[in-house]
Amino acid sequence: MTVPASTRLRVALVGAGYVATHHLAALKQLDFVDVVGICDPQLPAAQALADRFGVKRVAARLDDLADLQPQAVYVLTPPAFHAAIALQAMEMGCHVLVEKPMADTVADCESMIAAARTRKLQLGVNHSDLFDPVVMQALQAVRDGRIGDVVSVEIVRNSEYPPYAGGPLPGSVTQGSYPFRDLGVHGLYTIEAFLGPVRDLRVDYQARGTDPNLHFDEWQAHAQARDGVGRLLLSWNARPMENRVFVRGTRGTIEVDRFLQTCRIHRVLPGPKFIGIVANAFFSAVKDVFRVPWNVARFATGMLKPSPGIRRGAIEFAKAVRDNASPPFTGEDALRIARLLEPACAAPDAERIALLESRYVDLPPADALVTGAAGFLGRRVVARLREQGKTVRVLVRRPVAAYADDAGIQTVVGDLGDPRIVRHAVKGVPLVYHVGAAMRGGPRDFEAGTVWGTRNMIEACVAESTARLVYVSSMSVFDHAGRDPGAVMTESSPLEPHPEWRGAYTQTKLSAERMVLDAVAKHGLPAVIVRPGQIFGPGAEKVTPNGVIGLAGRWVAVGDGAQVLPLVYVDDVVDALLCAAEAPLPAQRVFNVVDTSRITQQDYLARCRRKLGDEIKVVRVPRWMFMLLGFGVEQLGKVLRRDVPLTRYRVRSLRPLANFDTTAARADLGWTPRTGVEKGLDATFG
Repeated sequence: MTVPASTRLRVALVGAGYVATHHLAALKQLDFVDVVGICDPQLPAAQALADRFGVKRVAARLDDLADLQPQAVYVLTPPAFHAAIALQAMEMGCHVLVEKPMADTVADCESMIAAARTRKLQLGVNHSDLFDPVVMQALQAVRDGRIGDVVSVEIVRNSEYPPYAGGPLPGSVTQGSYPFRDLGVHGLYTIEAFLGPVRDLRVDYQARGTDPNLHFDEWQAHAQARDGVGRLLLSWNARPMENRVFVRGTRGTIEVDRFLQTCRIHRVLPGPKFIGIVANAFFSAVKDVFRVPWNVARFATGMLKPSPGIRRGAIEFAKAVRDNASPPFTGEDALRIARLLEPACAAPDAERIALLESRYVDLPPADALVTGAAGFLGRRVVARLREQGKTVRVLVRRPVAAYADDAGIQTVVGDLGDPRIVRHAVKGVPLVYHVGAAMRGGPRDFEAGTVWGTRNMIEACVAESTARLVYVSSMSVFDHAGRDPGAVMTESSPLEPHPEWRGAYTQTKLSAERMVLDAVAKHGLPAVIVRPGQIFGPGAEKVTPNGVIGLAGRWVAVGDGAQVLPLVYVDDVVDALLCAAEAPLPAQRVFNVVDTSRITQQDYLARCRRKLGDEIKVVRVPRWMFMLLGFGVEQLGKVLRRDVPLTRYRVRSLRPLANFDTTAARADLGWTPRTGVEKGLDATFG
């Protein structure tokens, strides 16, 4: 039944990230709710979400949706923006639901509560873990007295964050306390749900350095609550992933596994203690044999939705506004948690800011900047420049031990995606070798390391009037699937027409190369682009050659192995980069750098096997079989509505490029391979 328009609730969402998808999915189930608009500064993200859920309006700012007269606003942004947006929404007369944590400071929380009281509006906070079905089951078991009096609660949670995708550093990078603000708040309000208000909190944290953009990645909290002791363990390093709650009482225990959606209750059984322990373990194991596969089936079929607590919280707040009732979790509930968090977060925040600011010390001029200086090619470039007596500045995500003892190397630690650190690294150097780029990871890794990194480098070089930028591109920008195998490959050969079909590496490399050429045309950027073939050399013996995929500990070679590989020895690539830096600036700005010696994939693999022996296991698969596999994976992706790593187009694109004409590099840069493929193979594989 459709609810009359006069009684429908008009809702606007601010924030178009991961959490917003769950709020929208939940709100779309309610017959009394109209989602009237989505607001996000990233309009493409907002539009994509609006198209997916049938929302008619998107805007960059909340006040651009004021004419729609929303009655409730769901604030789903990073916590640093919660207070400002919530206050703006309440000025518009809207009830407000904010995701946790309510705000970054106690003062912001108090101002939000005061505004809601003054305007007689609902202010709710989505403490979503308490709406998780298995957590609710555990809470009900405690209320029913099934484990006696609760004496302690332990929460163990591992996590991983989406990579930093470039641009000005977000709070997740700049706040030392971000992991605890993000997930610790869940743990604290869950502990309070079982044990009553927390009276004293002690927090310890460590930095293991696994992710340079997530500094403090190990957290332990000890909470003294009214009715017992709580312990919280958060890790971004421990694997396999866990999300568990252990509740211990005077007559039993409860173990909640939120990933598997199971709630195991072990009660004190009559009889000998040992028999009771065995019986509890046995009966739980028997139940898990059935309930774990059942939960997996429910999830696969959509009966069990992801993040059920987030969805339930969105629904319950909408019902509370409709019924003019108090929301499940109020601003006062969140304020109590904020008062625990604020003093615990002060020290790690200060430490992180001090560390970041220490990276901007004034540096003396240097002869060259090398990005990607911790990688295979970047290290060789640095070594060659030092052999020539050059002072080298390097931009790396982590300090490199080998550079620390060399007075001729200046180290700048930071991410290529960060505009400020890139500008700092470029300042005072006349020459930049932009070797750095993302080589693995997901789309966000490639976006930050390759697209944002190159954009930042271009802007810094233009601003600092850099004399020469040498950009290392890739042969992946060429059209592999559609090319004529017999045609000669030159710099003007067709580029990839469907980069989105090839994957994030090709997409971002092609975008970055086009940005450099655009800057050459519009800003007169003195840049030269070098496209190396497959780089090999000592230290890269375990890198799969073109047409070979590393899969499950094996090298899967596609095709008959007779195709010629576009190889180039690493030292010859370094020669080409130095030639690109020192030669008169050519009219042509893009150069293919490949050794035209004919080495087949089969020859290369034979050399690998002779040196590495049983370390590599090569499996050769006919191309038609791999095409069939690609088709099957494509269909699976359509069913699951997910991107997949293998498609028929990617199989067709596995063909190595061949028939190169390197006249341009020889004539304009003065480059020719000094070592060559044959000697390079001997140096690499013996």
